[in-house]
Amino acid sequence: MPSLTFKGKALVQNFHLLVPYHELKPVKSKSLTAKVSLHDNLVVHGDNLKALKSLLPYYHGKVKCIYIDPPYNTGNEDWVYNDNVSSPMIQEWLGKVVDREDLTRHDKWLCMMMPRLKLLREFLTDDGVIFVSIDDNEMHRARCLMDEVFEEANFIGEVIWHNVTDNNPTQISTEHEYLLCYARRKESQPTAWKSEGIPIKEKLISLGEDFIHRYPDKEARQEAYSKWFAENKAFLWPFDRYKYIDDEGIYTGSQSVHNPGREGYRYDVIHPSTKKPCQEPLMGYRFPKETMDKLLKEHRVLFGEDETKIIELKLYVREYRAKLASVFDLDTRVGANEVRDIFPETKQLPLRYPKPVAYIQEFLSFVAGPEAIVLDAFAGSGTTAQATLALNKADGGSRRFVLIENEDFADSLTAERIRRVIKGVPKAKDEALQKGLGGSFSFIEVGRPMQLETMLKAEKLPSYEDLAGYIFYTATGEDFDAGKINRKTWFIGESAQYDVYLLYAPDLDYLKSTALTLDVARNLPKGSGKKRLVFAPTKYLDSIHLEEQRIEFCQLPFEIYKAAKPRR
Repeated sequence: MPSLTFKGKALVQNFHLLVPYHELKPVKSKSLTAKVSLHDNLVVHGDNLKALKSLLPYYHGKVKCIYIDPPYNTGNEDWVYNDNVSSPMIQEWLGKVVDREDLTRHDKWLCMMMPRLKLLREFLTDDGVIFVSIDDNEMHRARCLMDEVFEEANFIGEVIWHNVTDNNPTQISTEHEYLLCYARRKESQPTAWKSEGIPIKEKLISLGEDFIHRYPDKEARQEAYSKWFAENKAFLWPFDRYKYIDDEGIYTGSQSVHNPGREGYRYDVIHPSTKKPCQEPLMGYRFPKETMDKLLKEHRVLFGEDETKIIELKLYVREYRAKLASVFDLDTRVGANEVRDIFPETKQLPLRYPKPVAYIQEFLSFVAGPEAIVLDAFAGSGTTAQATLALNKADGGSRRFVLIENEDFADSLTAERIRRVIKGVPKAKDEALQKGLGGSFSFIEVGRPMQLETMLKAEKLPSYEDLAGYIFYTATGEDFDAGKINRKTWFIGESAQYDVYLLYAPDLDYLKSTALTLDVARNLPKGSGKKRLVFAPTKYLDSIHLEEQRIEFCQLPFEIYKAAKPRR
């Protein structure tokens, strides 16, 4: 298979293996949960490469859907390459803003993306998928890189997001971005994706038929349906806007009447009651006048109480798309308006174009079932978290999100947005958001590297949980579950081959006085009956007794506690 060549590739293609595990430090004051846990919804603050490597023991092979919105490398995003690769050339790159004048900006972007994509692949379940937002600046290189990391055979498709109007008459207008989709193993994917909303769609179609039959009078029918809708709206996503009913069934109003300013698409639509021209969309109508006349004749146009409201198109529930479409039509400004709705006191957002919630919900509803884990390694304003919580609110699911954000606004914007949407935003336009979506999350800081040289210089030793996760995963290559830890018996987990034990405490005196002795070995639980893998500062057992007790011993680095400073 052809591969992509770029400056620095040889230096970064295995760099993810050299990135050390780091401590993951819970911050109770920034969390919104009764008990901070790595198995809660997560907001992780720190470099996403370090964070991904450190989360791997906990989430390896468990994530159903990954979404990333990396820098588009437009030349004016002020992103900086900061991966400390041991190379004079790459050392020259560190800390410098990647702008349009940088002749190596595409090489730097690829060097930044490759190790992250390689780590992200390890998080996916066999039937998991990854979605990558990108635009024309790096689209072709992104496809080549994804083909190499995920393999071309695992490419599922791309979605075109029509999101903006470009009225430049001298060039080809740019009105879209892309969403690339790859599978972990395509053969494990279902033959067709079906939206989680399809059962609700079928229910509403049947309900509409029942209401039409029971209430011949249109006003009585709408009144009865409005009452039912108000009582059940919280459980109807993605149909929580379908609040009308007529002789053809249940429907909603679609605001997609805008047009990218083509000549001949500006005309009057007369309001049936006031007989005055309705307010025209900013860029004119989406359809030519002949099509609009046909829609009016078929009663497919919704009017407001008077001409001051822009008309909407009538969209019946039966017309809802049953599978993920290749084109998604939504104005990019919606995302910024949503964030302003949550932060009305903020005049200037730190992010120019946050993604809209509906955009993320669109593909999550097809691939992320009620118990799925969703990972976003470039979290930004936290749209992915809100979309996940909204899905849970709608269908009673227990999906979890893992968000990683490197910037300083990880607390003030990303986490704060989640706090507000969980508790409720009283002045929000969306009713569900006013009441709050519910849920919880734990805020985690990426701490010091779990690396011998760094430990020796540190004033504090790693926590029991951090060291347990580190040694379990590195020794067995299998998932680590902190919930299995039993400090009384030193048990930290069971792998395919071993029951694993750790005799350790982040205390110098304890480490100096602790050893695997015959008494300790005999008192270790038998566990599952597998051979026991025991980590301890030292041992006072010979090989005969170790074999007799079915123990394989691993000594914790003596230098860790030899050089550590006593706790004060």
